[in-house]
Amino acid sequence: MKQKTATKGKIVRDPLQPAYVGAANRAVLYFIILLPGLFNIPVAFGDSLGEKAHQELFSESEFPRAKECGGCHTIQYKEWSASPHAYAQLSPVFNAMNAKLLKLTNGTIGDFCIRCHTPVGMDSGEKLVMPNSERSAISREGVTCITCHRREQPAGKASGRFGLSHGDIFNAVSGPTGGAELARVISSGEFEVNSERGKEGRAIHPKVIQNNQMTTSGFCGTCHDVNSPNNFRLEEAFSEYKSAPAAGSGVSCQDCHMGTEPGVPSEYATMPAAFVGGRPTKMRRHANHLFVGPDYSVVHPGIFPHSSTAEKFASISEWIQFDYQAGWGTEEFEDYLEGNEEFPERWQSAEDRFEARDILNENLDILEDVSKKRKALLQKGYLLGDIRIHEVSHRQLSFSVQVANGTTGHNVPTGFDGERVVFLRVTVTDRNGDIVFLSGDFDPNGDLRNAHSRYVHDGKLPLDDQLFNLQSLFIADMIRGGDREQVLAVNYSTSPLPFLRPATNANLLVGRPVGIRKHRQTIPPMESRWANYRISEEKLKGVTPPFRLTIELVAGMVPVNLIYAIQDVGFDYQMSPRKVADAVVAGYQVLWKKDIELRAEQGG
Repeated sequence: MKQKTATKGKIVRDPLQPAYVGAANRAVLYFIILLPGLFNIPVAFGDSLGEKAHQELFSESEFPRAKECGGCHTIQYKEWSASPHAYAQLSPVFNAMNAKLLKLTNGTIGDFCIRCHTPVGMDSGEKLVMPNSERSAISREGVTCITCHRREQPAGKASGRFGLSHGDIFNAVSGPTGGAELARVISSGEFEVNSERGKEGRAIHPKVIQNNQMTTSGFCGTCHDVNSPNNFRLEEAFSEYKSAPAAGSGVSCQDCHMGTEPGVPSEYATMPAAFVGGRPTKMRRHANHLFVGPDYSVVHPGIFPHSSTAEKFASISEWIQFDYQAGWGTEEFEDYLEGNEEFPERWQSAEDRFEARDILNENLDILEDVSKKRKALLQKGYLLGDIRIHEVSHRQLSFSVQVANGTTGHNVPTGFDGERVVFLRVTVTDRNGDIVFLSGDFDPNGDLRNAHSRYVHDGKLPLDDQLFNLQSLFIADMIRGGDREQVLAVNYSTSPLPFLRPATNANLLVGRPVGIRKHRQTIPPMESRWANYRISEEKLKGVTPPFRLTIELVAGMVPVNLIYAIQDVGFDYQMSPRKVADAVVAGYQVLWKKDIELRAEQGG
């Protein structure tokens, strides 16, 4: 750690202290006014007395935290700490979306959204809407260790509804292989463990209950097949799997997502299940707990990935104040300070800033590694196939591009396919490098130029009428007839009191809720779709051939129009909608790219 004298400067008020009401606080205030008594949400953000009291109320005696499990299960903890499961409750996009849907339905959906994202929080009776700094530490862990390893009953297809076994580290856990090795560790004496409360020794759970369901895809389907309260099929990953080739050949979700090569059926690693006091247990099959997927973090790297070091060093509100992007804690920044700069009280000391930078660099390295693995996973699911040139002449350019699903397990996109952005960016340039045609570009907000772009909606930019995008569309009926595309899967209502209305006709007649449906754009396993492009003679006037065709297959977490749709309830961590949107777009990845020269003799 670098040694620096403290930089003396003016103290800046912590923007998360109770005296300050920012965007996210206004959202909380709005809910208090709109729904009095329903959520009972505290107004203050940050490390207030309410937060400390909340932490004390939900002590580790209720549930063991992931870091407690990580004392022995070191590898599993490290994998999980940067996983989408660990990010599930920390996501400001999810939390705002949860709050927005509660607002749109007057709270009638209850814990439908959040119970999958923080099962412990909902099991513990936490509020449906509140800043994460006010939640218990284990609630912020999202889909944490005990979510899977402390189930009271076998999981059913219940959209995330299941019971957890309460108790501290001395309560039994469940696992796929039973407890023979645990029994050896406890009885051998060489590991110096203690499985009984009140006795000396390293605390350890006394029993492993074998749960055979953990090795099956049905275990994952509890949360990864979601029917909304009106029986609308919101997410269908498990349903897709059941009719996919993978299921027919005996390949499970775990085989693709917990093996050595995520995205394809692969062998499992072999290593000890635990290192007890640094001593390894017997070698066994290791299931990877990173679960890399299409989601990525947009929050401060002091908050995610989960890090015991970061948690001890600073609170959530303090980390938010640390401007790592400005270079705080680097030699380049600190060496050129004049001595009268302003820093928040927590970061007055240059020594603390250097130490914080070391912690953040470690987390940023982890995030970069996960980003590479996410791209590798998505490249297995989305393939850029053949390119067929139909005509290259002064009259028109026309060509087709094939996009294929490289997996056998489910459609792509899958899961929340109504918000997954996977599209082709197609650029045609002339001899001079000037753009002749462009599809799949962004408006100034970072949205594609489709019907949900504010710039297209307001007539400031033309609609991209040849856009190829695999994002599914929500189509909702309106009260007085007709239907419309929705960014959120909630019926459009002209009533002052919107809510999820019971169907007037039997769902059996149409196989879905009458009031809403989904226009699916996804590609089934091992199949493909063709994107067709045509550039007219009008656009080719005065253009000098030959032409260069550049095709990029791009994948993103969510569209910016979703941020626009939920922004009025505010975002956690004092993030503005612009900051959230920029971070979302920054995470988009070009999976595949092809360059082709087009000459007049090409085409049929």
